[in-house]
Amino acid sequence: MAADVDGGDGGSISGINVTPLVDVMLVLLVIFMVTAPMIQQGVEVDLPVAGSEPLSDEESTPMVVSVTHEGGLFLNDDATEIDALAALTAALLEERPDLVVYVRGDRRAPYGEVAAVVAALKTAGVTQVGLITDTGAN
Repeated sequence: MAADVDGGDGGSISGINVTPLVDVMLVLLVIFMVTAPMIQQGVEVDLPVAGSEPLSDEESTPMVVSVTHEGGLFLNDDATEIDALAALTAALLEERPDLVVYVRGDRRAPYGEVAAVVAALKTAGVTQVGLITDTGAN
């Protein structure tokens, strides 16, 4: 048997039940905590440290070429070869003549691999190539 503590007539409760709100917020918190590390774009490379200014967000979809320390080559997140990179870049240049390409070279990557990527981009007709580095400020 339940007792009526407030002495009311069995009407509606005027207090706010926040338990469902807290449950939903905790579920959303867990979802964001799990997905946040996956949002980082690109292939994992150990960037060299250089004292430079951060890039401005001038392009909506930048083209990023990553070179791993094993010599792997990635266009955005897709693995590719150096010959295919030149062909893809030339095709993109026809659509966007002002294309800027950013190169993310791992600090342990052979210098020749990064130089070959930059040379292939220049051969394809890219006039603006930027090197992405870590600023060292955490």
